[in-house]
Amino acid sequence: MQKTALVVGGTGPTGHFIVNGLLERGFLVAILHTGNHEVAEIPPEVEHIHTDPYDKTKIEDALAERQFDLCVATYGRLRAIAEVMRGRVGKFISIGGQPAYRGYMSATLFSPEGLPVPTREEAPLVQQPDEDEKGYRIVRTEKALFDLHPQATHFRYPYVYGPYQLVPREWCIVKRILDRRPFIILPDGGLTLHSYGYAENLAHALLLALDQPDIAAGKIYNCGDEEVLTLRQVVEHISAAMSYTWDIVDMPWSWAASARPMIMQPSTCHRVVDISKLRNELGYRDKVSPAEALARTARWLRDNPPQKGGMEEMVLQDPFDYHAEDQLLKAWQQAGALRPSNIFAEEPGVGLSYSGPGGRQRSNTEFE
Repeated sequence: MQKTALVVGGTGPTGHFIVNGLLERGFLVAILHTGNHEVAEIPPEVEHIHTDPYDKTKIEDALAERQFDLCVATYGRLRAIAEVMRGRVGKFISIGGQPAYRGYMSATLFSPEGLPVPTREEAPLVQQPDEDEKGYRIVRTEKALFDLHPQATHFRYPYVYGPYQLVPREWCIVKRILDRRPFIILPDGGLTLHSYGYAENLAHALLLALDQPDIAAGKIYNCGDEEVLTLRQVVEHISAAMSYTWDIVDMPWSWAASARPMIMQPSTCHRVVDISKLRNELGYRDKVSPAEALARTARWLRDNPPQKGGMEEMVLQDPFDYHAEDQLLKAWQQAGALRPSNIFAEEPGVGLSYSGPGGRQRSNTEFE
């Protein structure tokens, strides 16, 4: 008998990769979603169950007495879905978020400020609502999930990028390129490191758990691209993919207001998770390199731009106020002109251990 799978969601960034991966594995697939968004990548043989995945009663009504060999919960109210699927599913795989970690949303909970790098699965979680209400709910949901499905596999997803993302951080860069801006402002050199995950890579990680059920049962895994890029590297990859040259202007965080939507938090602290458990236990490797993934994302946004002032831009909170950015750059240049020069009697160096360009010269002119 053909195995059956229910995917809750299915039309978001990772959804069609998961659905098609299940079809390739021989599953008869149904997706449960609102029906507000449909994507061409979902094949016609996939059943669509339209209901509200946040409402337990509506989920129960939509499914009636149906049972499935597998449920993949990528969207909706996870606790309600887990309750409905108890006793009617063989394997349960779910997706949550990295805000479960204490300090992910509020780096000031640590002293010195900043989430530990890298953050492992056993790192402290949010314990109190006043630390972070959203993170606290995520942690409680994870506990409820494993109480209901002790053999479930749960993935803590990072920010997801790729087509169909409703919060497309990359649009902050792509739109400025399309508008032919001569510069982009990045805070603190653009050196902030954040774990992100390309949609196809994250779907691949989830499918690895399906392929190795005995290993993955009852476990939580961090997810994300293997290579963690700085914000500056993200900008440079997208610029190269769009064959665009501009100036990257380095400003202190306190000045770089226009960069806040790209940082997506109130500081430039790092958010880097350790995915070695995913790599070592399930054999995860990126299907698509971050450089290529960003190029694909940029081209998709170029060809499918968000509506001006629409939901994506509203959620990003990027006003694309170029007049203000021009004024900011002018003020920064004026401040730079006031920087004193030749004030050190002996110019500080980078240390004699540095032997790269401009560093310590070798003692012998010829190497033997």
